[in-house]
Amino acid sequence: MSVFTSWPPDVSIEQLDQLTLLATTYALSHSLLYLPPFSSKSPPPPSPESAIHAPISLFPTPIPRRLFAQAVALQRAYNTLYARVTLDTAFLDEVMGPGGVADVDDFTRALWSAWKGLRDEGVPSPLHLGLFRSDYLLHQPNPEDPIELKQVEFNTISSSFGALSQQVTGLHRYLARSTQYFDTSPLLSPENFPPNETVKGLAAGLAEAHGVYGNPDAHILFVVQPNERNIFDQRLLEYELLESHGTHVTRRTFAELSTTASVSPTRSLLITPITSGLNIAPVEISVVYYRAGYTPTDYASAADYATRALLERSRAAQCPSLALQLAGGKKVQEVLTRPGVIERFLDVDTETAAALRTSWVGLWALDAPGGAEDAVRRAEDLVLKPQREGGGNNVYRGAIPAFVARLPEAERAAWVAMELIRPPRGVGAHLVRSGAGRVGARVVSELGIFGRALFGDGREVKEEQVGWLVRTKAEDVDEGGVAAGFSVLDSIVLVD
Repeated sequence: MSVFTSWPPDVSIEQLDQLTLLATTYALSHSLLYLPPFSSKSPPPPSPESAIHAPISLFPTPIPRRLFAQAVALQRAYNTLYARVTLDTAFLDEVMGPGGVADVDDFTRALWSAWKGLRDEGVPSPLHLGLFRSDYLLHQPNPEDPIELKQVEFNTISSSFGALSQQVTGLHRYLARSTQYFDTSPLLSPENFPPNETVKGLAAGLAEAHGVYGNPDAHILFVVQPNERNIFDQRLLEYELLESHGTHVTRRTFAELSTTASVSPTRSLLITPITSGLNIAPVEISVVYYRAGYTPTDYASAADYATRALLERSRAAQCPSLALQLAGGKKVQEVLTRPGVIERFLDVDTETAAALRTSWVGLWALDAPGGAEDAVRRAEDLVLKPQREGGGNNVYRGAIPAFVARLPEAERAAWVAMELIRPPRGVGAHLVRSGAGRVGARVVSELGIFGRALFGDGREVKEEQVGWLVRTKAEDVDEGGVAAGFSVLDSIVLVD
């Protein structure tokens, strides 16, 4: 019997109750947390008064050891690939600018226009910092087929849950040490739990960019969404920066930056206090780290796009820059799969190129000749993706024909058709959500590999692979975002 169809191990209700108690109290003790939900009728307090544990799985998910190693190895090539795409202005203009996606997608056009405006002003290209995450699913269309690794997408902005993924890895290690999982499976042993130091790796990337800036007293700016519930994932990075690197963080929303950010004649980015009563001097910013700005709703008005441009007009490193954010578009992902395109950016040997291509499924532009017709004909095997991040934006299977029929032909260029990845079926899990209790479900798990890259400003690409995460969702749920409420956080048990 396959480990997938026999997972998780059999446990009694009493054992599940004990695992749930231990897991939730560990989560509450180790910042594996969210802020509670709020509404317009019950807004959040000025300072948090309570927290809830993040959604979690009680057992780690099985991932073949060879495929995990493959994903980790591929990250180095992907880091370099997307760094070099970012530096190829002509390529990004062709794909994402006028004549490309910018003609049919308002959000892409706004980002590209802000970037073009800076270039027209003669603003030097910034030092780019990429904190990336490449997401994968296991692929096994039929039970007798070998299991493969297929890429879902590559994220270049606000690649979240790095810190909480490290905490849930610790959670599963704790459960294994404290209960031995009641000796239910020999797989649940220490050698099958891969290390995960994502907090250290991501913070080191921010600290390196800060060091290049050259002012040890400068702060790193976290650009955040208002009333952020996933604040602990961000705070753990902030604490690591202060405790391990002596680097301070300043947090601001776009609305707050509109009144507190300015750029000096020497292109220093300066942030003043939100209120004068704090008696704090303005701080200089070395790195701008975006945990907002990846979705149109983060820009309430044209003023927020102007603020984004203001930040990039400075000499602070950008994580990501406008160009790097555009490089993460779904359209770029599709174009990179075309014959000969990755060779434009990578001096890859045949083996590396083959490994990258093996990780892809079929993608094509909806506006390509016959693209829309193929999407309708093959609807049950496809997902349509727009140029959006954050979950909840895609069109799946049976909904595709009606969607294509009502989509104006001119807007097809904003959409990419992607073959569905078919994960192994029959995998089970016990999922725990605050306020919703514990449920058993058949699930699908998505593996994300984190990487970092520092480049531009005359520097060669310096990159590393720095950690991983797993998100698990019920089999019948198409989307996969944890923050959007579709998935729970999970970790890995390696299997052979």
